[in-house]
Amino acid sequence: MGTRCLRILSTRWRVFAITSQPSRRTALRDNGAVPLVADLDRPATLARLAGLADKVLHLAPPPARGEGDPRTLALLRALRRGAWRRCAARPGGWFAKPAILPDRGKGRSGRSAAPPAFVYASTSGVYGDRGGARLAESQAVRPQTARARRRVSAEQAVRDFGRHAGWRASIVRIPGIYAEDRLPLARLAKGTPALAPQDDVYTNHIHALDLARTMVASLFRGRAQRVVHASDDSEMRMADYFDLVADRRGLPRPPRLARAQLREAVEPTLLSFMSESRRLENARLKRELRLRLRYPTVASFFDA
Repeated sequence: MGTRCLRILSTRWRVFAITSQPSRRTALRDNGAVPLVADLDRPATLARLAGLADKVLHLAPPPARGEGDPRTLALLRALRRGAWRRCAARPGGWFAKPAILPDRGKGRSGRSAAPPAFVYASTSGVYGDRGGARLAESQAVRPQTARARRRVSAEQAVRDFGRHAGWRASIVRIPGIYAEDRLPLARLAKGTPALAPQDDVYTNHIHALDLARTMVASLFRGRAQRVVHASDDSEMRMADYFDLVADRRGLPRPPRLARAQLREAVEPTLLSFMSESRRLENARLKRELRLRLRYPTVASFFDA
């Protein structure tokens, strides 16, 4: 996602991209970014971020263990230290994993410029299983896994930061991402089973390009303390998605098993994704971000 965001942003803005791997600097430059070597797991390396820019895309996931997200907390602390500091350099942006940071001074009219913007890439997993119910962004979270609880912790930290540090903080909840290079082809080739119709769950999808467009739109049009669902208009059960991909790419459809049988056939992590059913509404994406999806459904991607 970071590379796709870079390709959109770097045509008009100066973008700083954080990486913990020095070997990635060339690739980031090739995509139009100014690379900064820093590590969210080593807070001391983040000191230079304070006051660097005033728009941030935070794309880094939480650690794989624990209940909280120390990476997000470290980033927010670094930004808070420079919340009121003017940047002498050219306005720009940055990514944390990559992250995105323009000057927070006054415009030419002498009026105060808009507050800086922070956009956090979260996950729809914070809702847990809702039995296939349709969910608006105002729905309360109900995480059922440690992975989702870490995301909720990060979201709360972002909200608190926005309220107390004067940033326009917004959250984008992301479902399953797909693209030509992100299709479940290996899973289909392996013959990993899917759920039988009576046990199948609703899943939500977004093409990687539309997700990048959503993240960039949120930087400029996202509302403070607001959640947006980065989800398309598809209404599909998980196995139906696998069948669609298999049919369009000439692969066999996966076998279908009842849930009791599936527990013995797949890894626990995969089973957890197959145990949550919900349908995300996306009215805010269209109304507030004014985004017209390039691929409004998964089928439209294959038909393009």
